[in-house]
Formats: sequence, C-alpha cells, structure tokens
Amino acid sequence: MSFKIVIPARYASTRLPGKPLADICGKPMIVRVAEQAAITGAEIIIATDSVKVFDVAKAHGFYAVMTNINHVSGTDRIAEVVKKMGWADSEIVVNVQGDEPLISPMLIKEVAENLANHNQADIATACHSLHLEADFLNPHIVKVILDKASYANYFSRAPIPFPRDGLNQAKPIQAMRHIGIYAYRAAFLNTYANLTPAPTEQLESLEQLRALWHGYKISVAVIDNAPASGVDTQADLARVREIFASLG
Repeated sequence: MSFKIVIPARYASTRLPGKPLADICGKPMIVRVAEQAAITGAEIIIATDSVKVFDVAKAHGFYAVMTNINHVSGTDRIAEVVKKMGWADSEIVVNVQGDEPLISPMLIKEVAENLANHNQADIATACHSLHLEADFLNPHIVKVILDKASYANYFSRAPIPFPRDGLNQAKPIQAMRHIGIYAYRAAFLNTYANLTPAPTEQLESLEQLRALWHGYKISVAVIDNAPASGVDTQADLARVREIFASLG
C-alpha cells in the first residue's frame, strides 16, 4: 500500500521555543523526525509556518510547504497541505508529529495499514495497555475506550474505564493509553476545517473528539509496547540527545 506522511512543524513552542530546529547530535530535530519517517518509503512533506524550518528541510533534501501561522492544530495544518497538493479523497495521510525524533517507522506503517484495512474508518490511531495507577490517574496521559471491533468509543484525560468499586492493587488496571499518531483519509481532512468544535473537545482539549462528535469512525491499532516519548521539555531534549549520542 502507499501513503503520504505530513510532519507539522510549528516553530513557536511555549516550553521549548524553536523546537523543530533544536540540535540533536548535529542535525535539527525536524530532520531527525523526517529521517525516521523516510524509512517507511512513503512520500514526506514537512508543513511549517517558519521560513527557517522550510529552509532547513530543503537543505537536508526534504520537501516542505509553508502553511498558515494561525492554525490551532496539526490537523488543520495537514488539511491545508492536502488541499494545496490536490490529493485524491482516498489518499491515506499519516500525521507524524515534528517532536518525535525516535518515532518508530513500523508504528507509522501499522497505523497507515490499519486505516487501509478498515473501510468504514475515516481515521486510524494506536494505543497500548496501561498498567501503572499513577499513569491511569494522570490527566496528561490520554486514555481511550474501544468497542469490540477496536473502534474508538471515547478519548479522555480522565481515568476511564473507572472500576465502580475503586482501584484494587490485587486487580490489574484495564485501560488503554492513546498514542498520538494519526492516519487520515484525505476526504476527512478536506471536511475537518468545516466541522464545528465539539463540547467534549473543548472541555478535554482533545481534537480527535471533534471527529467522534460528528460521527466519524476512528480505528485503533493495539500495539504491544509503549513507543518512545517525544520532546516537550528541555529535559526531554537532553534525554533524546543522549540516546542519539549512544547510537554513534
């Protein structure tokens, strides 16, 4: 199967300004992400609001597109790329976030294949089992509930599903942690900007709830292990630099 990869790269970052260009052992972060994505063999486009990021992408041999600086989400930025490129409605487009220099190419392919294999779905994403109580209760870790066919029923920052009788250390937590990678059909992206925000989306600050609110189906691939985490803070950046340095 074939699919496209779009890497949204917004230059501004509250916690880590200029994050896409942060150096990781001699290469900017956005280039490290693109190199990982390139292992899949898919066509890659870096979507940015910064001339600096655009020029760096081109200098390293990657195709880049300038997008509106006012986009509120990566999905909006990707939708603009789809429109500019004129891709067919059936095209599968994977959103690989620009702060994931350790992203697994296999995970990217798995999410794209999941969408290709589920004709009723408009979006595909991924999750893995969550085991620690602290993670279950952490509002920064998004949980997802699936139906019997592995379509998403709901995403939440709350601990769901919560056992009626309370947490019991003798019983394992039965919850799934959402992984923030998405594959979309281009047809959905062409309509996304016209969808009104959902009350649940605004309450939880989770843009995927807009799709569920409007009746779109999200297929969720269940993977065995948690993927490498992305870069949100200076401490995350230091950790990733150490990993790349160890790889030589």
